[in-house]
Amino acid sequence: MEEKVAVVTGSTTGIGLGVARHLANLGCNVVLTGLGGATLIDDLVEEFTRKYAGKTYFVACDLTKEDEIKTFCTNIFNIFPEGVDILVNNAGIQFTASIQNYPLDTWNNMMAVGLTAPFLLIQEFLPKMKKKGWGRIINMASMMGIISGPELAAYSACKSALIGLTKGVALEAAPHGVTCNVVCPGYSDAPIFYHKIEKHAAANSLSFDCAKEELFSTLNPHKKPITVQEIAELVSFLCTSGADSMTGSPILMDAGNTVK
Repeated sequence: MEEKVAVVTGSTTGIGLGVARHLANLGCNVVLTGLGGATLIDDLVEEFTRKYAGKTYFVACDLTKEDEIKTFCTNIFNIFPEGVDILVNNAGIQFTASIQNYPLDTWNNMMAVGLTAPFLLIQEFLPKMKKKGWGRIINMASMMGIISGPELAAYSACKSALIGLTKGVALEAAPHGVTCNVVCPGYSDAPIFYHKIEKHAAANSLSFDCAKEELFSTLNPHKKPITVQEIAELVSFLCTSGADSMTGSPILMDAGNTVK
């Protein structure tokens, strides 16, 4: 993994940050991008530079805007003219509401960040992966792309579509030594899930930690959340030679939730 160039979207917090740290620890040069103020970003770049051997850059991008995505890619090609080796499309939006009450602007932003941005980034970065004869594209979906639930129709639609995009890209890229897989986590110990814990805490007059323990005791057979570290290790494995023959796969990491 040394000297490989990895771009991880949504990498200033949560799962994306965990993935970026894991790839950097394996020797990758890492491009961070995501939400956060200047202090947070400076602290992250300083942390990565201090801890890891590879180079670390933060490149800003509003993933809801096509022109910014193109500029983002141009900026990365200016830093790494040979292109990107690993693309992790992790950034996403989660908002729950009944279908009749779902705001259209939220739907549009969810699809822009969770589906259109991965499509555009793959368009930009895949050609140089093909030229080099090696590349890894990992999309971050959810078990809700395979199942669904009340107030999750929009989120499931976005993640299901991302799974479909992954399969098509995998077939196009396979003859060129490039794999494309999609990770489908279940309930994880990450900020994207904290709103559910906070809602449960408020409804039952519990502290955040008590609500978290109580909620996860009923959510999956393991009775505990999937950790960011577990997800990061899975993503990293998909970048190794041991996963050369894995492509187009929706990989569930849901603690048995979908089979119970």
